[in-house]
Amino acid sequence: MPHPTPFHPRTLALSESLSFRDWSGYYAASSYEMCHEHEYHAIRHAAALIDVSPLFKYTVSGRDAVRLVDRVVTRDATRVGVGQVIYALWCDERGKVIDDGTVTRVSEDRWRWTAADPTLRWLRQNATGLDVEVADVSEQVSALALQGPASAAVLAAAARADVASLAYYRMTSGSIAGVPVDISRTGYTGDLGYEIWIPRDGALAVWDALSEAGRDYGLRAAGMLALDVARIEAGLLLVDVDYHGSRKALTDAQRYTPYELGLGRLVSRTKRTFVGADALRREPLAAREVVGLEIAWDELERLYERADLPPQLPAAASRIAVPVYRRGRQVGKATSTTWSPVLKRLIALATIDAPHNRRGTRLQVEVTIEAVRHRVSARVVQTPFFNPGRKMLTPPPLGT
Repeated sequence: MPHPTPFHPRTLALSESLSFRDWSGYYAASSYEMCHEHEYHAIRHAAALIDVSPLFKYTVSGRDAVRLVDRVVTRDATRVGVGQVIYALWCDERGKVIDDGTVTRVSEDRWRWTAADPTLRWLRQNATGLDVEVADVSEQVSALALQGPASAAVLAAAARADVASLAYYRMTSGSIAGVPVDISRTGYTGDLGYEIWIPRDGALAVWDALSEAGRDYGLRAAGMLALDVARIEAGLLLVDVDYHGSRKALTDAQRYTPYELGLGRLVSRTKRTFVGADALRREPLAAREVVGLEIAWDELERLYERADLPPQLPAAASRIAVPVYRRGRQVGKATSTTWSPVLKRLIALATIDAPHNRRGTRLQVEVTIEAVRHRVSARVVQTPFFNPGRKMLTPPPLGT
């Protein structure tokens, strides 16, 4: 049975729908209202507060902390400065991705590691022979994502921290309502936003202070359904949906290299060794790749018209994989599909075989209407689908 996060007294009180799901053993709000529309628009047009406490959180500390991080992730950790955050992958010895997450160099000899799946055992196995301590602080550290174009204004009003000079993928320390916090300019929405790392005992005080500061900026609590739409628009992958971590995959086809995920840029070409390095050097090219698809809405409308129905799409993003074809042959699968309210397009993240994954390639996606299967045109496009300039601006914009 799931456990409440430290923010549960607030999220439960706000939940009109009482729609919660199990996220890593915790209650996570799917949506607060019966439909997540307002929560999504808060992310894109105002500010949204998202409880991300169920993330697994670890600290890596000690004289050899940088050596352990550098041994595990595919990026060059020796080039990461204090106060810098990196998005990183870690692989098994065959070069298959175990998971992805953010790694922050909090101080010279201390790092914060976040992951969607448990990673403690893997980190400790790779720490053999090193002067380093790996601690699981998932229970002790609560986390909030404050996302949206007004997030900087809300944070500036609530926090005693230098928010104006905080650059993209950097972190700082400060306080909110007297509670010491770390703030990183990161998030899972592809928009201007922050993640706030809070001692468990101070969680509710920080939530209340942010909620009060956000009243003039349209701040809303947002759940997983709104977040799912936003992360697809941002081209961000979800483990167990868009790919499987290698330790949980049941077949080789479910295991992905960084290149197959379209994340080859996260593999260092200069550092000599890391877990999986030899395998990745032997196989630098991908026979498939996760790409973006734009699906032809006009064709879908015509199919519904033939069935004497108005166009029907679920309000929530789909995580059900569907086949993708080219010239009558299946060449891949769409794994995350959603209607994008901000782009007014039907979009998907899909694994497509080479060479059919080249940008601009015309494909077909399977759709089912009234139990009849059809194929609708789609085009391979570059991700992210939505990439607002405000996401990386320093100083950040201070309004909606």
